[in-house]
Amino acid sequence: MAWIKVPAEHHPIFRAALPKDPRVDTLPMFGGLAAKVNGNIFAGLFGRSAMIWLPEDERAEALALEGASPFDPMGDGRARSDKVMLPEAMMEEPDELRRWLARAFKAAAKLPLKVKAPKKKTAKSTAAKKKTRTKAVKQAR
Repeated sequence: MAWIKVPAEHHPIFRAALPKDPRVDTLPMFGGLAAKVNGNIFAGLFGRSAMIWLPEDERAEALALEGASPFDPMGDGRARSDKVMLPEAMMEEPDELRRWLARAFKAAAKLPLKVKAPKKKTAKSTAAKKKTRTKAVKQAR
């Protein structure tokens, strides 16, 4: 599948549709934007549309929208997450987009805080750091 760049005009539409809540955090992702609450991604731009996260018992309603589909970022027919791609037309319906983003936010806000695990030190990374330190010491002499 050819990569579809997020249209620049979708960024302000997406930002305007996000809930006005101080817990919303946005970050660049896949050439678009993603929105998180408590460290959990609840929505984002991808291709020509937006994707949302909903709990399993609420996904069927979103998938029933004409043009909606499971989030399949590789385009090979295998959904790799529990997110839903909203129909492309949703980007032209700001009130409807706002409603779906609010729903995803509300659901994700109930999830426990997601904390990044610290990176594990590997023997390879430790050896590389030691080599760099040794090289710096030799250069300083």
